[in-house]
Amino acid sequence: QKDDSQRLLESFNTDEREHTLMKSKAEPYTSKEEMVLEESESPLNSNITAFALKAKVIYPINQKFRPLADGSSNPSLHENPKQTVLPNQVVETSMSGSLGSLSQGDKEDCSSSTTIHSTTSDDRFQARAFLKVTSFPEVLTCESFDVKLCLCSLTLKDLMLLDTELRKEKHVMFIQIFKIYLTDFHRKKKITDDLLKKILLNQENDFEELEKQLDSRLQNTEMSGAHNSEYHTLEDLERKEREYSEHVIDNMEAFWKRTDKAQQAFLDQSKCSSAKATKIMMDLTEKMIAVESLLSESQDLQAMDIQERLFNWELMVKMIDSLKSSIPEECKGRLNIVSNILDHLTVKNNLSVRQKEELLTDLHKAFWEELAHYSNECMQQSKDLILNRLECRAKKKEEFKRRQEGEQESLLNKTFLTEDVHNFLKAYHELTEKHRQAQWDLEEEDDCESTEAVANLYKELYSKASHALAELVTELFLQTLPVVTGLSVRECELLKEEWQENLVPQLEKWETHRQRRWKLFQEQLLQEKELWITEYALSAVIQKHLSEKEEKIIQGVINRLGCLSDESVNYILQKHRLLLCSVLRRLTFRRAGMAALARMRLSRKKSLLQELREQHTLQKGSSLCQDEDQWQLQKAVESHIREEEEKLEEETQETNLEFHQQLVTEIQEALQFLQQHMEQVIGQTLLQHARGEAGKKSSDDGQDFKERLVESAVESVYGTSNNINRLVQNYYQQLGKITEGYEGKKLQHLKSLQAERNERIRLKNKENELALKDKHTKGLLNVSSTVHQRIVLQQKKILAQFELQQQIRLECLKQKLLGLHRLETELENQLREAEQDFVSELAVLTRVPVTVKKSSKRSKPAGEKTNSKRQTFQSPKSAEKDDSHENIQEPHGITSGLRREASQSSHEGETEPRKNSKMLKKKGSR
Repeated sequence: QKDDSQRLLESFNTDEREHTLMKSKAEPYTSKEEMVLEESESPLNSNITAFALKAKVIYPINQKFRPLADGSSNPSLHENPKQTVLPNQVVETSMSGSLGSLSQGDKEDCSSSTTIHSTTSDDRFQARAFLKVTSFPEVLTCESFDVKLCLCSLTLKDLMLLDTELRKEKHVMFIQIFKIYLTDFHRKKKITDDLLKKILLNQENDFEELEKQLDSRLQNTEMSGAHNSEYHTLEDLERKEREYSEHVIDNMEAFWKRTDKAQQAFLDQSKCSSAKATKIMMDLTEKMIAVESLLSESQDLQAMDIQERLFNWELMVKMIDSLKSSIPEECKGRLNIVSNILDHLTVKNNLSVRQKEELLTDLHKAFWEELAHYSNECMQQSKDLILNRLECRAKKKEEFKRRQEGEQESLLNKTFLTEDVHNFLKAYHELTEKHRQAQWDLEEEDDCESTEAVANLYKELYSKASHALAELVTELFLQTLPVVTGLSVRECELLKEEWQENLVPQLEKWETHRQRRWKLFQEQLLQEKELWITEYALSAVIQKHLSEKEEKIIQGVINRLGCLSDESVNYILQKHRLLLCSVLRRLTFRRAGMAALARMRLSRKKSLLQELREQHTLQKGSSLCQDEDQWQLQKAVESHIREEEEKLEEETQETNLEFHQQLVTEIQEALQFLQQHMEQVIGQTLLQHARGEAGKKSSDDGQDFKERLVESAVESVYGTSNNINRLVQNYYQQLGKITEGYEGKKLQHLKSLQAERNERIRLKNKENELALKDKHTKGLLNVSSTVHQRIVLQQKKILAQFELQQQIRLECLKQKLLGLHRLETELENQLREAEQDFVSELAVLTRVPVTVKKSSKRSKPAGEKTNSKRQTFQSPKSAEKDDSHENIQEPHGITSGLRREASQSSHEGETEPRKNSKMLKKKGSR
């Protein structure tokens, strides 16, 4: 891969001398640890570093040898075998960035700590495999460089576990609430004991089946694409999260369908009244809304705790990483001091160049081999320690689980009345929260203890490495140098004392660097916390917006229905609120998971950029006096950092946009489920309302009397043809006057409504024009406004006009409906009175006693009497004059569109009246 150090200074022009130097044999570029410790190295090394960057020479990342004083090189110097790989050695780069400099020559995709990887490498990042971890202590011994990915995958695992626990808690709460209401009915002898047990057993079996289906789907999702059980890729993780969300949405839809089915079956079998059934459904819905509220509050708090724990994990990992980095960093610095002393002896001709290189080679080889041995031993001890602690944690969690199941079972076995449902919900939720917090505290305590134990092991490793190096240096100065150089033992002791004296300020400098690194890391972590808070606030805003939008939609639907009772409307609103809470809670989980996935995508570049900033800050702080070349180099690095920050910001926006679009798609799918379910709920409510209205209208008991009256009139000897014809004609004339008056009032009402609507639209348009002019005068639409702002403003204007017109139209429809209903009621009353008068006159004429009470007629639904009247008396002449006198001769055709009995059979509406009319006509002709 192309090193970015070449790209770093491409904007600078090189002169002829630099071009010549670029062709000369160059010293390999030092690693970042040696750049930090440049003051302890020879002046030659620092000059070579500046020369390397300035000459735009690409140097290998893994330095295996140092330049010799005479310009030659010894490849064996600083060369380390493969078995000297230290614990948590990185493949590309780690958070510490220091252990990787020991032995990485044979690794691919290596890069400098000051280099952001190429686009080709970024494209492969999602397909790279990283270790699967099930708990935080495993990350402490993770040999992969993807520590951030491992931590974020643990966050996703915690979110999924929390989702599962809350879902099971909701199922248990519903069954218990349902059981309380069933027990109340059983206590009142409304259902049998067998029916009670059967309903509960069926409901529990349904939920168990749902859980098995979900577990099976999740298992298939986990196994698909899993080529290695120990590793997974970011691409696989994103796919699994997406499929998991789809499966959970399907499970939630099936859950609500089955609960509705169970409630309806229970109400049908209990044979309770419609009002009682509606009240029970509303109570159950209200209780489940309380459940969703408790779960939502708990979910928000737990999600915040999970995010906070992620930050704590990063702190603990950074602490361990700092200990790891201090070992090779300080050891290389100590060896550099030895090298400087030997360089000084070479200048004084006490040592030849080859003797110096051989001494350094032997010293490095002996030390790195011993350090590798200690490191491998430390790694194995860490793994054994973590394994033992995880086994102990598993045993404790199993004990916790048994005890918690016993406490939950004890609470569930208690008897609660219907008025104690809220107390039960509160008690059960507090118990589950207590158990969840106990598990949480256990894991956090174990994480801290494991981190402390691993830190102690690395402190011991640091002590061993320092002691081993001190012994090797003592052997070099007190045993080897007197023989090779011919110096006295006292002179060699002075050289050793010089090494120790030079070591003291370096130790102080390393400690200062560590503190500055820690401070920079804390600042970075604080920025990530602020970013997470912003994302959390944005999620809350989106959730509130969706909630308000959906509630506005359902309210508009109910307003357009207009025929339901208050109880039915409240039930629909409560049901919608319940389903909406459930959907939004699920989408909140999904958004949190997407935020973690986005962080994982960007983690690699963020880590590399952070190391670049850290390296630049440390170098800037350690170099107080700078020459022109150093100043230009610093400016070039700062320019490079700004360039990479812009690229990272652009990539962050693209990633967030991609996940946002995916979230919007899933929101639409979830709301589609909500809409379909609410359509069924509204349909069931309308069906029950229609059945109730039909039941009221079917209670008319006056039809039998009218049929008897017709038969009596036909057989009566008192009624003549002229009398009956005159009576019928007068009745139809009266009906014609009534319907003509109704049509006139109706037309006048519609004209007044149209005029009022036009006037309101005119006034609103005038107000909008004035408001627009006011905005122009205030400069809100000036030329300086961006195109986007003007487009958004125009969109808002159009939407506002559309909503205004919809509102005016809806209000006009309401007024029209109310006016027509009033006119219809008035018409029905007039027709009922005319019918009663006709029946009375006919009864008097035919000498038939009237048995129907007037109060009973008045108590019948509007339109019922009119329909009976139309069916009983209809002149045959009216049937022959449909086209010329529709309003008078065909009252059946007029009133059929005015009353709420449009569902009545047309056959009954035509055949029966004609039969009765023929009977009267036959009587009249006698």
